[in-house]
Amino acid sequence: MIRRVEILNDYFTYALYQNVCRSLFEVDKLLFSFLLCTKILFGNKEIDMKEWNFFLAGPSGQIDEKPNPTQWLDDLEWTQSYKQLFMMDGTLPIFEGIEEYFINFNVKFKKIFDSPDAHEEPMPGDWNSKLNSFQKMLLLKCIRPDKITAAVSNYVVEKMGQRFIEPPTFNLPACFSDSDNCTPLVFVLSPGSDPIASFMKYVEESGMSSRFKTISLGSGQDKPAEEMIANGKTQGTWVLLANCHLCISWMPRLEAIVEQLNPSNHNDFRLWLTSCPSPKFPVSVLQNSVKMTLEPPSGLRANLLQTYSLIDNKQLNDCAMPVAYKKLLFAFSFFHALVQDRRKFGPIGWNIPYAFMQEEYEVCSRQLKIFLDEAKNGEIPFKVLVFLGAEVNYGGRVTDDKDVRLISNILLRFINPKVLEDDYPLSASGLYKSIPAGSVEDYIDYIKSLPLNPSAEAFGLHENAEITTN
Repeated sequence: MIRRVEILNDYFTYALYQNVCRSLFEVDKLLFSFLLCTKILFGNKEIDMKEWNFFLAGPSGQIDEKPNPTQWLDDLEWTQSYKQLFMMDGTLPIFEGIEEYFINFNVKFKKIFDSPDAHEEPMPGDWNSKLNSFQKMLLLKCIRPDKITAAVSNYVVEKMGQRFIEPPTFNLPACFSDSDNCTPLVFVLSPGSDPIASFMKYVEESGMSSRFKTISLGSGQDKPAEEMIANGKTQGTWVLLANCHLCISWMPRLEAIVEQLNPSNHNDFRLWLTSCPSPKFPVSVLQNSVKMTLEPPSGLRANLLQTYSLIDNKQLNDCAMPVAYKKLLFAFSFFHALVQDRRKFGPIGWNIPYAFMQEEYEVCSRQLKIFLDEAKNGEIPFKVLVFLGAEVNYGGRVTDDKDVRLISNILLRFINPKVLEDDYPLSASGLYKSIPAGSVEDYIDYIKSLPLNPSAEAFGLHENAEITTN
C-alpha cells in the first residue's frame, strides 16, 4: 500500500510539473522546478526556514569588516563575501566557525573560486561532510554567486530526478487532449514566437481544415468574432481569435462568453486564443483554460531535442542523398540551436538579440533537400547553402554589420565538406560532433547524452563569457 502511494505521488507530481511547464516561459521553468522541490522538502522537514530565508534575502545590517586576508579576492568581492560569512556564522548554527575558518584557510577556497564548474567542487575540510546540499549552496553563494543557477539545477536533480529540469517539448496534441468544448486553449505569445504555423499544421492533421475559422482581433472585429463563436458552438468548428491583447475593450465580453460555454455545445467545438501577456486579459479565462507558451527551449540539448521530436524517419530518408542529408540537417539543427542560445550571453553573443524562429530552420531544411535531390554527380553546393542560410534565411533578421559577419562564419563552421565525416567536431572540445548517419532515434539518443547546461566553448566563446549570462 505504501509503495502504491509513492507511485501515485510521483506520478501526480510529474504531471503537475508537465502541465505547469507548458504555460511558463523558458526563463521561469527552472525556478518553478526549484520551488516545487523545496515545497516538498519543507513538507518533509528537510530544509530549515532560517537557512531558506538567508538563501533568498541574504545578509542584512552593518558589520565591522576585517581586513582582506586573501590574495585572490579584490576588496569589493571580499566585502560581499565576508558579510555573508559573518552573518551565516552568527545566525545559522550549522555554520558556526565558518568566518574564522575562511580567514585562516582561505587558500582552500581558491579552487572553488577559480573553477569553471565551481558548483560541483567539494567544500574544504570537514565542511564537505558537515553540510547538506542546500547548505553548500549557501556557502557557494558567498564565493561564486554566478554558479547558483547551475547549483540549483543540480539540487533539483539530486532531490527529484533529472526529468524535473528537462521541460517537455511543445506537444499540441497533448494540450488539445486536455481540453473540451468548455475549455479555451490560449497561446501566450512572446517576442519572436509564432504558434500559427504549428497550429495550422495540427488543423490539417486533425482533418479540421474545412471546419476552422479565424480572425485577428482589432478595431471593429468584435461582432464578427462573436458570430464565429456562436456558429462554432452549434456547428462544431474550431475558432481562433488571434491577438486578443489588441482588443482590450472587448475582453470583458470575451470573459462573459467563455463563462457561458457549457457541455451542451457541439463536442467538436474548440475556442483557441492567442495573446501577449497583458494585465487586461481576463483572469478567469486564464484560470479555466489550457495555457501554452511557444518559445525556443533553453540550452542546445533541449533545442535539438525539440527539433528532432518534429522529424520522423520517413522525412529523414526522403532524399536522393540520404547520408549527406542527415549529416547536413543535423549541422543546420545545431546551428539553429546555437544562434538562438547565444542570446543568453547578451552583447557578447549578439550585438542585438535577434528573434530567430523555427520557420528559418524549416526553410533551410527544405532548401537542403531540394539542392541534394538536384545535385549533379553528387556535388553538394556548400557555398550556396551557407549563403542562403546565413545571408538570406537567418540573415534577413540580422541588422548589425558585425553580426552579419559573425553568423556567416558560424554557419561556415558547420556547413562544409568535413561535416560529412563521422565525428567531425562542431565545438573545440569535440563533445558536439557529427555522428554517423542513422535514424531519428539514433540522433535523439546522442542528443540526450549531451550536457544539460552547455559550456561557453560550445559557442566558440571563452569560459568567462558565462559570468554575465542572462
